[in-house]
Amino acid sequence: MLKEKLSEDIKNALKSGDKQRRMVLSLVISAIKNKEIEKHGELTDEEVVAVISSEIKKRRDSVAQFEKGGRPELAESEKQEIDILMAYMPEQMPEEQIREEVKKAIAETGAKDVKEMGKVLGVLMPKLKGRADGSLVSRMVKEELSG
Repeated sequence: MLKEKLSEDIKNALKSGDKQRRMVLSLVISAIKNKEIEKHGELTDEEVVAVISSEIKKRRDSVAQFEKGGRPELAESEKQEIDILMAYMPEQMPEEQIREEVKKAIAETGAKDVKEMGKVLGVLMPKLKGRADGSLVSRMVKEELSG
């Protein structure tokens, strides 16, 4: 189970003195425990992936803010944390494959313009969950619908 792997990797990071990995994984474990409290039970691996994905998204947002604010050293630290977390995500789909899925979803929903983007994303995101970055998928849908 993914949660056990995270716990094991925290122990290994502690033994090896890798403070950044230990800190990042501890934060993820805390987020997982909070979700389990909300759910009143154990999370499945799929739900754990969703929590990790959420943590990655937060860090990507931080990278953008730090770069905009002229703080490249902080942006780099966040990027390193993203790299640590990506190791626990399912293999990411190549962009060509994502674009194919986008085209299929557009055809399936019959969407004609950007106003119907939500309908396309509603069909698409459950299929791509954890295997593609949501902002990338959203951008591709917008590009395809824009023409």
